[in-house]
Amino acid sequence: MFVDERILTLFKRNAHHTLTYWSVFFSFGLCIAFLGPTILDLQCQTNSTLSQITWVFFSQQFCLLIGSSIGGVFKRTLFSALSALFVSALLISVIFAIIPLCNNVLLLAIAMAVSGFAMGIIDTIANIQLVTIYQRDSAVFLQALHFFIGFGALVSPLIADPFLSETGCGNHTGNGTEIMHHFRNMLRNSPIAEHNITQSPLPHEGGEEESIVQYAFWIMALINLPVPIAVLFLMYREQLIPCCPSGTPRLLDKDELAMETQQGAEGSDVEQKEHEVGGHGDIFSCCQNDNLRGLPVSFFMIHILGGMVLFMTDGIVGAYAGFVYTYAVAPPMLLPHKTAGYLASIFWAAITAGRLLSIPLSYRFQPVRLLMFNLAGAIVTVLMLLIFYTSSTFLFAGTCLCGLFLSSIFPCMLAYTEDILDYQGCATSVLVTSAGMGEMVMQVLVGSIIQTEGSYSFLLCGMIIACIGFILFIGLLLFHRMHRNYLTGTTKKSAMVEEPATEQNGSARTEQKEEAAESS
Repeated sequence: MFVDERILTLFKRNAHHTLTYWSVFFSFGLCIAFLGPTILDLQCQTNSTLSQITWVFFSQQFCLLIGSSIGGVFKRTLFSALSALFVSALLISVIFAIIPLCNNVLLLAIAMAVSGFAMGIIDTIANIQLVTIYQRDSAVFLQALHFFIGFGALVSPLIADPFLSETGCGNHTGNGTEIMHHFRNMLRNSPIAEHNITQSPLPHEGGEEESIVQYAFWIMALINLPVPIAVLFLMYREQLIPCCPSGTPRLLDKDELAMETQQGAEGSDVEQKEHEVGGHGDIFSCCQNDNLRGLPVSFFMIHILGGMVLFMTDGIVGAYAGFVYTYAVAPPMLLPHKTAGYLASIFWAAITAGRLLSIPLSYRFQPVRLLMFNLAGAIVTVLMLLIFYTSSTFLFAGTCLCGLFLSSIFPCMLAYTEDILDYQGCATSVLVTSAGMGEMVMQVLVGSIIQTEGSYSFLLCGMIIACIGFILFIGLLLFHRMHRNYLTGTTKKSAMVEEPATEQNGSARTEQKEEAAESS
């Protein structure tokens, strides 16, 4: 069979939980991709300048990072984890519904900050829960989990596109218009040939076009609404809703019972698995854990290097999706605006397809092999883009390949590091936080370099970042070997200590038997 019976049995046993966690990641992808194509309409709605509206991007990414950092604190019980997912998914629907009512850029930034915080919590908890459930078999299910981010990121701009206006507000500056067009065309494919990237858009002769973008947000709110309902239904199935007259034990008793019986019947429910693993948490509690004392340097370096690799690779994803349009319309490429508008959509589609393709591959190959292949493929692809920097055909092909190679690095790295640490570290929280930080920092860094050094620096930055990520991954492999040797040595010492004790116990039993025989 394509997937063996053991994996299918694991999935069937945890299907309800797994499908629910996949659905909340659809909310994540839906929320992360809508801001780019709607930024022009939102600027008109809030009557703000470009410098003001860009703080909306920062507020979302910054709060996403905060949510990712502290999200692990909600995994202590199944009730707290599912409650956090329910509230976060519901908040995303509410934010979609109230965005059309935000007539001030400050209110819009606050709304996006709340959505970013909810996205960060979803990112951390869903990853932790799947790793906790499947452990050494989590790679397949993590690939599927991250597929739903790409799927949501594709759906969001498709919904928004028919409701976007084609005219500006008439209050843009020349420098602002270039970035405005970049954001506007990141994920939408509508023609804007009548606008020049160095000119301010002019209103129609008959007056400004009335925006109807609010309908797009309300549609996305309705599409996302089944997600919190699914989480709530899972809580009902797990008898975690105190108000339900089901005659079930109180929540506290249920959690305490799970803690007391976690060494009993294996795999009876997900709560037991949570308490058995017990190594995950928010990044701050991880740093303050007293159990970290006496651990080898390799333990800490695995966390640091794994996080740095994702800092670089997720930074490439954010920077490429954000600035490939700007690169394509600038010299020497000089693609038409409509043609360049397809690049970001192709990139997201390739990421989605790559994550779907990685589901069977992660079952056939170890995560470390997939990581080596993907990192090397990303470097070769960016290198070819640098060599054929005047070829528009290879730009489209390279964008597709780049998305495919970068798509599965995060779930593979998550499965690989957790496997190294035997699911007793804080790798999930560290990796999620590092990836979010890399995406935020690299977008700002690469964007500023492009403005000062020209469009060609876009690919050069990608090449440098990819090479640094590969070097850090080689360092991770070396520390993995060191950590494995440390664990082997610890095991041998424990065996040597236990063996004399066993011999002493055996001789004591023999003496007791002899004394009993003499007395009889």
